[in-house]
Amino acid sequence: MLEINKIIQGECSAVMKTFPDNCIDMTCTSPPYDNLRQYCGYTFDFEAIARQLYRVTKKGGVVVWVVGDATVNGSETGTSFRQALYFMECGFNLHDTMIYQKDGFSFPESNRCHNVFEYMFVFSKGKPKIFNVLRDRINKNPGVKLTGTDRQVNGKFKPISGYGKILDKLGGRFNIWKIPNQTKDTKHPAPFPEQLANDHIISWSNKGDLILDPFCGSGTVPKMAIENHRDYIGIEISEEYIDIINKRILTAQPQLF
Repeated sequence: MLEINKIIQGECSAVMKTFPDNCIDMTCTSPPYDNLRQYCGYTFDFEAIARQLYRVTKKGGVVVWVVGDATVNGSETGTSFRQALYFMECGFNLHDTMIYQKDGFSFPESNRCHNVFEYMFVFSKGKPKIFNVLRDRINKNPGVKLTGTDRQVNGKFKPISGYGKILDKLGGRFNIWKIPNQTKDTKHPAPFPEQLANDHIISWSNKGDLILDPFCGSGTVPKMAIENHRDYIGIEISEEYIDIINKRILTAQPQLF
């Protein structure tokens, strides 16, 4: 029997082995990567975790995997790309490669542009069953009829998707999200921004769906799941962080719709 709306302490691939197949609607997480932060000395087996995530994800479910790369000996590691390719080897589709643009940088260097983004890979088990478009982008020409053509592989043209539609004031958000860094004191070295978790949960799930965070950290994903009327399971290996999460969950207030 799968217990929901609780935080489970343990190594996440081992914990997920106790889950039934095809039980999770959506995962939203950011793993510790490239030793950019110290997480109480813990490490994780990425490949085992990716395989378990594929097994427990429902058909049509998605995994949002927020990750970046360290620079080692003058070269970016490419860890993010290797992980994305392995998720695809496990059977996931790489549905979207999104960008999380931060409002500042942590590790400035003199011989390269300051890094202000991380990848938000959206992996789907088959075609995503849910996509709720976030409409908060201001269209430049509201009220104008959409026209134009796209060139096809054979060189011919056809009307663009949505041809003839009248543009609304607000359009669907692009896949580069500029989100402020988490500013609240969570006593965690790398807290997940609440808006980031909130917006992905809204985009890829519906009320009553089950949301998983296998690297629960400071508890942002469970908190935002509660506030958006979703069920959740959080997994965290550190007892220290479990205490932080449980205290933070108590502050979650379901939003009124």
